[in-house]
Amino acid sequence: MSNNKKILLAVLVSLLVFGVAKFFYEETDFEISDCNIERIKLRGYLSTYVLYNNASDGLEATGGDDVSSSEEIVKAIEMANKDDSIKAILLEVDSFGGSGVAGQDIAEALKRANKPTVALIKESGLSAAYWAASGADYIIASNISDVGSIGVTMSYLDYSQKDKDEGIIYQELSSGKFKNTGDPDKSISYEEKELIMRDIKIIHENFVKDISKNRNLEIDKVGKLADGSSMLGQMAKEAGLIDKVGNIYDAEDYFAQKIGEEPIICQ
Repeated sequence: MSNNKKILLAVLVSLLVFGVAKFFYEETDFEISDCNIERIKLRGYLSTYVLYNNASDGLEATGGDDVSSSEEIVKAIEMANKDDSIKAILLEVDSFGGSGVAGQDIAEALKRANKPTVALIKESGLSAAYWAASGADYIIASNISDVGSIGVTMSYLDYSQKDKDEGIIYQELSSGKFKNTGDPDKSISYEEKELIMRDIKIIHENFVKDISKNRNLEIDKVGKLADGSSMLGQMAKEAGLIDKVGNIYDAEDYFAQKIGEEPIICQ
């Protein structure tokens, strides 16, 4: 056989192999995309909405990838709930928290869903992120996941003394007695601090009530847990904050029991 024929044969074999591989890849990809469990991700800082910039390859969140919004997550839950091909919803959580309103909104959307819901806590599900997860039917976390941190903070840095040392004078010009409350360039008064603490206590009480209701725990028990601290998976299980110490495979087992068919999680 001549060298030219050998080269042509090699090219034809390569094309055939490529074609077969492409066929199987496309078929496999199609089957994977034919899913019945909607995967929704809650990652990074949790806010009520996210601002986007126009980038060359599409919209880009101003806060980067490490931010989630209740606006988008709630919409995703509602869409999955209306989709007949979707049998259940998986909320993957890896967040230190953020907005309490955002957490409350997501928890409510999960509770309103008429399909099985699971919150899978990865590295952390803390504060408002745990509030969001509490709305799921079933919560799973690793034995080394950080869970809980039921509490509220509005702490901030006071730069007033630094400004004075640098010769910067704060000129207060406002129409209301409490209008500049929380301005980092002025010292907070006793009355202002009491005003902020009033709101913190109200939010804290609502947080505790929601966790008590969502997790079917006595409110006094949640109150004792609500000191702002977090705990690892097994302790969280014993405290009633999660249902199982496990991973994605345990979530699949739960879904299989609930939907009566093989669960295929969307990518």
